[in-house]
Amino acid sequence: MNRPVEVLLHHLPAIARSPRKWDAEFARSVLRQSRRRSWRPTPKQLGVMQRLVGDMFNERDEFSVIED
Repeated sequence: MNRPVEVLLHHLPAIARSPRKWDAEFARSVLRQSRRRSWRPTPKQLGVMQRLVGDMFNERDEFSVIED
């Protein structure tokens, strides 16, 4: 699922508090950069942001359906 940049930025503070060091440092770095008026994420940053937020919500390409 591709989310708009504004939504990704909304969820990054939670990732910035993550115990996973690299994820937290990346999120803090992007949050600092996003304060600049003309900032836009690079394609690579955007991809990582999408992955981190997707992981936060445990989104996977594979879905299991539970039927009663």
